Amino acid sequence: MTPVRVRFAPSPTGPLHIGGLRTALYNYLLARKTGGIFVLRIEDTDQKRYVEGAEAYIMEALEWCGISPDEGPQKGGNYGPYRQSERQEIYAVHVKTLLANGSAYYAFDSEEELNDRRDAEKAAGNHNFRYDASTRMSMRNSLTLKKNEVEKLLADNTPYVVRFRIDTGNTVNFSDSVRESMSFQTSELGDQVLMKADGLPTYHLANIVDDHLMEITHVIRGEEWLPSTALHVLLYRAFGWEDTMPIFAHLPLLLNPDGKGKLSKRDGAKFGFPVFPLRYEDKVKDEVAAGFREDGFLPEALINFLALLGWNPGTEQEIFSLKELVSAFDMKRINKSGARFDIEKGRWFNQQYLIAQSGAELAPLVQTEFSKQGFELSAGKAAQVAGLLKERVHLLPEFFSSGRYFVAPVEIYDEKTIRKKWKPDNRVKFDNLADVLAGHDDWTAASVKAVVVAFMNDNELGFGAVLPIIRIALSGSVQGPDAFDMLEAIGQDTAVKRLRKSYDLFTSIKGG
Repeated sequence: MTPVRVRFAPSPTGPLHIGGLRTALYNYLLARKTGGIFVLRIEDTDQKRYVEGAEAYIMEALEWCGISPDEGPQKGGNYGPYRQSERQEIYAVHVKTLLANGSAYYAFDSEEELNDRRDAEKAAGNHNFRYDASTRMSMRNSLTLKKNEVEKLLADNTPYVVRFRIDTGNTVNFSDSVRESMSFQTSELGDQVLMKADGLPTYHLANIVDDHLMEITHVIRGEEWLPSTALHVLLYRAFGWEDTMPIFAHLPLLLNPDGKGKLSKRDGAKFGFPVFPLRYEDKVKDEVAAGFREDGFLPEALINFLALLGWNPGTEQEIFSLKELVSAFDMKRINKSGARFDIEKGRWFNQQYLIAQSGAELAPLVQTEFSKQGFELSAGKAAQVAGLLKERVHLLPEFFSSGRYFVAPVEIYDEKTIRKKWKPDNRVKFDNLADVLAGHDDWTAASVKAVVVAFMNDNELGFGAVLPIIRIALSGSVQGPDAFDMLEAIGQDTAVKRLRKSYDLFTSIKGG
């Protein structure tokens, strides 16, 4: 049985969009499920759109997500080079094969000539001019020119492209693992350019040649490439490689959060869906949008969330480790219909992963978030904060935004609750509570709770009269973890100082 070899072949033209990451993930899962090989190939033949640093960005994103390739530009392998820009001679040889067997031809039409022809067609009422079987014999190419004319043009280094010859009247049938039997009419296909004037191949040629030479067995890619597959099948036939053609699987579209359209790269930037930060150009402005990592997602949660956007495990299980995803993955359970990208569901997944970890495990991440804001926490304090807040946050930065009061003075208070709960007549009693807490020698949540409960009993005050005051004094809000856990985590000196400082403020607010 032929070993499974799959590839992820992104173009280094910008950030790794979330749809590309899903493609990489499904390829990785199939490779691991079958004991196969996961290849990273960089398709960088479009030099006009090349973005410096994008290749390193792609590799870093895959590493961060835990789905590293087995072969690629960094890892090496027996099928390199793994950058298409380094394979130009290989493509040139294969183009000659197609020219020799009549499957391709030279086209010498200049851009000006092509534009003039388009304008003439528009004037005649045809707004969809295409270089194909119906027009090629009226163009300037090796099919219409005499042999000696073609040879002279080539000898004179006249610019040209190489086009694939597609004749009408035929049906291209192929099988897709997701969509089953597919058919396209050759009349729907134009004579696509295979080799550009700069000598670099187009995606279509390079893709087929590389997949064949790298012995790719399964091509798993986005639905947007489905219309191109008929052309690719014809190229396999033209090379005589039909017997080794890979199995195709076209993944369902990722839809916008409203479910009404494809989640584009621009939408990804707009809604913050790239894996890492990116810069994207707008007609009006140039903006930077944070990515999943910067938003505070854990890579394990992102992968779990993404795996279920287009694939159904066939059970009610939602939380999967990467190892469990590998075990459960089955290409037959990839959906045909588009998957709505629900970022709130993604946040829920992230929260589940936070909850599943102990405070000690989360401590380094919490330390990092507080450090970003200028506060250094000990590992013990960070673990304590993590344990108290992990069920109340969804993303890592929220540990600081929700727990700032653990390290910094309160700046904003819930005035509405203060007006409702603060009784200036109880000021003396609360002063006494602060004094009692200041002298207490066992600053643990359980012990402090016993002191506060005794205070309430002695002063005939209920929890509703005392705990909101303590909470607001400590954090500015009645929301948050257990009040006595908060007291312990904030620390005795700081907690007592906040209580005493707050009483005058509460009275002024009440009076206001």
